[in-house]
Amino acid sequence: MDVAPAGVGRYLAQVNVARLRAPLDATEQQEFRDALALINMVAEEAAGFIWRHSSGFGHLTGEDLLGDPLTTINLSVWASYQHLHDFTYRSPHAAYLRRRGNWFTPLPWPTTALWWLPAGQTPSPAEAVARLDYLRRYGPTPQSFPVRRRFTPGGHLERASRGGRRAVPRG
Repeated sequence: MDVAPAGVGRYLAQVNVARLRAPLDATEQQEFRDALALINMVAEEAAGFIWRHSSGFGHLTGEDLLGDPLTTINLSVWASYQHLHDFTYRSPHAAYLRRRGNWFTPLPWPTTALWWLPAGQTPSPAEAVARLDYLRRYGPTPQSFPVRRRFTPGGHLERASRGGRRAVPRG
C-alpha cells in the first residue's frame, strides 16, 4: 500500500457496501433493480469516471467475500474526489441515494472506503473489501479513508472547506 508523490498519475478508488432488505429478485426490490441500469449509465457517462466493477445486476454480491448473500459491493475508480462527489450528490444518483433506506438496512460504519491507486490499475473486489476492513480497524490513513477525512494522492490529510467542495492539504 504505497503512497505516491502528490498528483503523479493517481486515481481514486471507492468501495461501498450495503445490505439489501430482501433478496434482489424480491418484489420489494423492483424499484432498485429498475434503477441500476440507469444509475450505472449515469456513472459511466459522468466526468471523471474511469472504471467500475460490473456484475450481472450492476453490483457485486458480498456472499463470497463477506459471507452474506444480501450484501452488495459497489467498486469504482474516479479521476478525483470531486468527480466522485459530483456523480454521487449532483447527478440523478442523488435522488436514489436519498431513498436508500427503502432497499437497504443500516450497516456498521464505515460502509465506504476510498484510496488512491496508480493510473491504469483497477482494484479487485477482495482488495476493496480489505481496504474497507483496514479503515474499520485502523481509522483514516492514506491507505484507506472515508469521505469526510480524505487524504491527497501524496498522503497528506485534506482539510475540507465549508460545503465540502474544495479540500486543502494540511501542512
